[in-house]
Amino acid sequence: MPDHTPVAVVGMAVLLPGAGDLATYWHNITHGVDAITDVPASRWDPEHYQPDGPRRADRVYCRRGGFVDDGAEFDVTRFGIMPRSVPGTEPDQLIALHVADQSLQDAGGDRVLPADRARAGVVLGRGGYLTPGLVRLDQRVRTAGQLIHTLRELAPELDEGRLARIRDSFTGQLGPERPESAIGLVPNLAASRVANRLDLRGPAYTVDAACASSLVAVDHAVRELATGRCDLMLAGGVHHCHDITLWSVFSQLGALSPSERIRPLHRDADGVLIGEGTGVVVLKRLADAEREGDRIYAVVRGTGVASDGRSASLLNPDPDGQARAVRLAWEAAGLDPRAPGALGLLEAHGTATPAGDRAELATLAEVFGPPAGRPAAIGSVKSMIGHTMPAAGVAGLIKAALAIHHGVLPPTLHCEEPHPALAATRFAPLAEATPWEPPADGAPRRAGVNAFGFGGINAHVVLEAPATAPARRAAPPVTVVEPERVLRLAAADADALGTLLTADDSTVLAAGLDERTADAGPVRLGIVDPTARRLTLARKAVARGAPWRGRSDVWFSPRPLLGPGGGKTAFVFPGLEAEFDPRADALAARFGLPRPEPARVGDVGRHGAAVFQLGRLLDTALRRLGVTPDAVAGHSVGEWTAMAAGGIHTAAEVDAFLATFDPDALRVPGVAFAVLGLPAERVTEELAGRDDVVLSHDNAPNQSMVCGAEAAVEELVLRLRAAGVIGQILPFRSGFHTPMLAPYLDPIRRAADSYTLHAQTTPVWSATTAARYPAQPAAVRELFIRHLLEPVRFGPMIRSLHDAGFRAFVQLGAGQLGSLVDDTLAGHDRVVVAAHAPVRDCLAQLRRVVTALWTNGAEPDATPLLDRRAATARPGIRLDLGGPRVSLPREAHGLLAGGGGGGGGDPLIAFDHPVAAELAALLAETATTAATLLSASAGVSPT
Repeated sequence: MPDHTPVAVVGMAVLLPGAGDLATYWHNITHGVDAITDVPASRWDPEHYQPDGPRRADRVYCRRGGFVDDGAEFDVTRFGIMPRSVPGTEPDQLIALHVADQSLQDAGGDRVLPADRARAGVVLGRGGYLTPGLVRLDQRVRTAGQLIHTLRELAPELDEGRLARIRDSFTGQLGPERPESAIGLVPNLAASRVANRLDLRGPAYTVDAACASSLVAVDHAVRELATGRCDLMLAGGVHHCHDITLWSVFSQLGALSPSERIRPLHRDADGVLIGEGTGVVVLKRLADAEREGDRIYAVVRGTGVASDGRSASLLNPDPDGQARAVRLAWEAAGLDPRAPGALGLLEAHGTATPAGDRAELATLAEVFGPPAGRPAAIGSVKSMIGHTMPAAGVAGLIKAALAIHHGVLPPTLHCEEPHPALAATRFAPLAEATPWEPPADGAPRRAGVNAFGFGGINAHVVLEAPATAPARRAAPPVTVVEPERVLRLAAADADALGTLLTADDSTVLAAGLDERTADAGPVRLGIVDPTARRLTLARKAVARGAPWRGRSDVWFSPRPLLGPGGGKTAFVFPGLEAEFDPRADALAARFGLPRPEPARVGDVGRHGAAVFQLGRLLDTALRRLGVTPDAVAGHSVGEWTAMAAGGIHTAAEVDAFLATFDPDALRVPGVAFAVLGLPAERVTEELAGRDDVVLSHDNAPNQSMVCGAEAAVEELVLRLRAAGVIGQILPFRSGFHTPMLAPYLDPIRRAADSYTLHAQTTPVWSATTAARYPAQPAAVRELFIRHLLEPVRFGPMIRSLHDAGFRAFVQLGAGQLGSLVDDTLAGHDRVVVAAHAPVRDCLAQLRRVVTALWTNGAEPDATPLLDRRAATARPGIRLDLGGPRVSLPREAHGLLAGGGGGGGGDPLIAFDHPVAAELAALLAETATTAATLLSASAGVSPT
């Protein structure tokens, strides 16, 4: 990379097995969701599956993999593409366009693009596999011709007219044949179509480096930015080929897992499972991204690409070639891979083939050195989605960037017994998500990503966290082009609702998207963006009969918790969370409200202002949607927002106070906070007899916080970690909620005394007393100060609210406050939902809030969430990602009869005759022919 130019990842998007969007992908990663399924019958003929017996080109011994059928549906007309052209276009081109557009939207939309579009380009990794469009073309041209040639030889009595009609009947199953379809099959259009539709006038091309393709594409894109030829690049990979020919090659190579489980880095890993998907990242030079106020997921510090050269075999990976690529990336980054704490996460290529894992682990031992200190985490997202071939590298890169961004080390699946060779490395797999603590020396979180391709092409990328959060750029608000659909079904009881769901998907959608059917009873089902997969999940949830609380955007309530005579609703406001992007531009524009600023750790005034602004915006929006709280409460300084929402003081007074606040005024020297995975009672026992560390937060049954002298807090965390307790030092240095803050309270005391206090318009609850705020002004001022000197008792307050009849808890702000509520009320009826999500704009997230509350008996008004430019939602087009082999249709059988096509007379070829079997074999011959072409020209990696 010239001059070691750091490059920022400012936008990302995916369509991967089990995940049609970035938020779902991250959720699946952190929750260990295994998205591997049996191959859908729509992909290839189940008759090809033969787990036993000799290996043949038209038989495979494995039938599990990763598929995206449920996510391959979207509106192509918004890109100016006519629906009639879709059947003749390779679906991966349209998916690449959709995901590329989503990545740009994630980065900020048109505002992130340079004014000179010639300085924006796209590079995509794409393999030379037989994709659905090419298979259909092969069947139309080659197989149909072979069929007629064979019939002409076997049944000379058939005249040319009848043969032509047989051919037409056969090819008619392949869809319409149009001139414009031909251009849709040109492979490089996966990138060119993106450039054409999104008006990117810089370089636009595809690269084929087998399984390393998407990281090689990232390398190309980074170089375009480093040389200054471009200011923005899209890079990624696309792979949507599950044709039986691909499976055939892997089966004949013995690379597929006989156990039908993909277990990267496991001692008994026995092979790969094939996946599919698309991922795209938006890249800019780091200096530009910081100057222009972009959100930065991670920074590309270095990339490396190298080949094995003349090695023993094209089929066997060479650790020396892999090591060269990894070293080149770290040299480009100007970093020593063997330095202590050099990285915290390694996203392995991890195909789970014995040879592949063995070579990769040898590479890691060689480059990063032997075990030293605390091991870094290692994993492979292939354990969850399968091997997505050219898209594998970017799937891993996006996983690593999200891990850096969220400060979480993700788990890897199916690695209960790690490979023995891991013992010689500095890496260890994780079974569950773990907080990622920044290195003690102040270095950023850092990750490496591997992608090693068939034939010896290897790539590695070094990622790290940005040093600082950039200032937010002034920009016009982002608008939502088309809202998600929300399905709502109601019935008198669960059985009646189950009966409604027995209909086919189109019937269920028609009923559930009709507002008139949403008031038919108290038992309710709500789905945001209903897909076939979500409908299947909903059917299972309703059949089970227990509440389903929002996983996969599905809500089901067998009995209403809210509504007339039901439970009450509380708004809960977070305190000073980690840095966050409000993602509220579209929401603010929709309701005509000011846009909140991003929050930054370290400046209490500005951070508090960002938290307060976002909470106030969400409170106003929800009230306009008809969601009026019965009480408001807050966590830590979120209680200030609650006091304003409840009417005790005005928002203008809080704004004025925070605008003039001295950020050093509450910075208590020498103190630190830590979060501990222990209940408050246990923490109190641990702290008995000492005053250098005190309990500051009782958050939930298994989470507390302490504050005290920095050295004492560090000693406590290390001692508890040694006993198996999760603990993490936090970046805050304020001393809030402890007696240590007392000498620094004068600025806040003066502000509190100056406030004009008002009667509560909505009851406000205190996390100091776990009860309602008093009504008397003097008592309110006293409690306001106590709140800063005494522990936050958030968990006890939530229990008190539940005891008082509250059943709905809506988080109004960033962070994980909802999980604390869920943990506290485990085993009790409740609905907990957040009005902010880190990777989804607030307008979309409020659709989920409204759906969750409606499902549980409330009656919010979702009308303001609709895009007024679209009176009716345009339905998406479901892409055909491949089908079973085409056979001679039954209606053509009459054409082979002696009577001339009407079905009468004696057949010229009896269908129980051996000739019929020969015809069937002919129709299957495409698989063998294509497999030969594929293995000769494209190459498929077992690694």
